[in-house]
Amino acid sequence: MELEPFLRLAHVVGAAVLLGTGAGIAFFMVMAHRSRDAKLIAHVSGTVVVADTLFTATAAILQPVTGYLLAREIGWPLTEGWILLSLALYVFTGLFWLPVVAIQIRMRDLARRAAADGAALPSAYFGLYRIWFACGFPAFAAVIGIFWLMLNKPDLTLFMN
Repeated sequence: MELEPFLRLAHVVGAAVLLGTGAGIAFFMVMAHRSRDAKLIAHVSGTVVVADTLFTATAAILQPVTGYLLAREIGWPLTEGWILLSLALYVFTGLFWLPVVAIQIRMRDLARRAAADGAALPSAYFGLYRIWFACGFPAFAAVIGIFWLMLNKPDLTLFMN
């Protein structure tokens, strides 16, 4: 049995899960935030934390594994410029995603507390939301860059020999 088609499919599905879950989470969090309804935000952010754990984290762990195995199966050296740049962008994305997960948990907790108390969302929630929102742009751009690199595999020289 040839592994390449399976590995290619697994890698592409993982990439799609990362992009799709990230975009979906962003959309639903923004829409909930716009309501300013602590109860709605608490519910949506709770679901977002679960989705990030189930889908994003799982795909984020499996992506480098399937990528490595696929590269090995096809014979692409990991020192190919487009692979190195993809890996750098992947790490860059992770540097934004990890704090965002913690921020989402904190936003969820603040919204739950406000909803339970029948109070307005505290100013700390809005400060965290601004950081969460700002982190999405560079992370999303990096993921789009990774997709472009995977699809086009440009001949890049990143380091001089």
